Amino acid sequence: MTATTTDTPPPAAPAVSGEAKKARGRLSAGQTLMIVVGALFLVSAVRVVTGADQLTSGGQISAALGLAVPIGLAALAGLWSERAGVVNIGLEGMMILGTFGAGWLGWQTSPWLGLLCGIGFGVLGGLIHAVATVTFGVDHIVSGVAVNLLALGATQYLAKLFFAEGVPASKGGNPKQSPPAESLGDITVPGLSGGLHSIEQHHWFLVSDLAGILGGLVTNVSVITILAVLLFVGSWWVLWRTSFGLRLRSCGENPVAAESLGVNVYAHKYAAVAISGGLAGLGGAFLALVTSHSYLEGQTGGRGYIGLAAMIFGNWRPGGLAMGAGLFGFSDALQLRNGGETVHALLLLLVVLLALLAGWKAYRKAFLQATISAVIAAIVLVWYLLTDEVPGDFVGATPYVVTLLVLSLSAQRLRMPKANGMRYRKGQGK
Repeated sequence: MTATTTDTPPPAAPAVSGEAKKARGRLSAGQTLMIVVGALFLVSAVRVVTGADQLTSGGQISAALGLAVPIGLAALAGLWSERAGVVNIGLEGMMILGTFGAGWLGWQTSPWLGLLCGIGFGVLGGLIHAVATVTFGVDHIVSGVAVNLLALGATQYLAKLFFAEGVPASKGGNPKQSPPAESLGDITVPGLSGGLHSIEQHHWFLVSDLAGILGGLVTNVSVITILAVLLFVGSWWVLWRTSFGLRLRSCGENPVAAESLGVNVYAHKYAAVAISGGLAGLGGAFLALVTSHSYLEGQTGGRGYIGLAAMIFGNWRPGGLAMGAGLFGFSDALQLRNGGETVHALLLLLVVLLALLAGWKAYRKAFLQATISAVIAAIVLVWYLLTDEVPGDFVGATPYVVTLLVLSLSAQRLRMPKANGMRYRKGQGK
């Protein structure tokens, strides 16, 4: 008697949901912590080898924080707008409006009222962009460029009108600068700041670096910096933990489907772009009231565009764009404070990072990319060994070079909102 066997196919593997796929691409808290510790270890090793003690000094971190705040606020402004499906390349113009509003009212009344005025001017720029793109369906890029040009021309005209002709000479205003405003004040944690500074001066491996970083975060911190941190946390909570945020993000992913579920797409897009303008205006107000205590023509210096780069680097998420803003602020502070010698030390760090990238690509069998990374690492190493400092022209371009490198390395994992930049009309899905 023979037994018959029936071949049954194995059970099908469970389908992976969209959320599970997204979760695979994200870093866990433990992985993020390991990356941060590894980065600190590498920077500390480079500091010890090169003797560039300013890399992680409290002054360097404090300066980097101050330079990162306006970039981070511009990036957060772009996040709000683009999560609702409106590309906001007009961030630079909205920041310019914020600098003028803060400088104009700040010196006449109080810096706090100037801060509110800067936010209000930014909201005005955001509403102009919203009317053009949401209501009239103008191309988002064209509208953003127009906002930038309009803001630049309007502030130049108003500066001549209010700061040159309408201000007594004793106040110090001129066509390119407002009279100075009072300081908003800053915060230093007593005891902790001095103790961390003392540990930093010993230049111990890793310990002094950590003390310098923490010391820069608790010494002479602007009130607006603390407000910016709260805005980052609040934006994450509103956009990812509330029904309003879910509706707003649905407008950037699929506005037709959102409309079918009863979402007022126009209202959410208007709200998002207005908030975007207010955040960009706050970034401009920071430059006018904290960085220089007055409005200066051209003081934004392209930070609105760098904020867009930070937003893209952060993959349209608050935590990632905060890291991007911090990186750009750190590189900007290096070239402003320390010149070519400290930037030269970063070449060695770049060699190590490129070598690690080459090893990782070789492990993933991407041999062409591994070879390119290894060759660039060798070229940078030769540059480091044959020179003592980086030329001044390259030092000034450090933040922009970092922007290009970061965007090129992170381009493969980016995912923008699906309906970002698309023209939407009510009822178009019917």
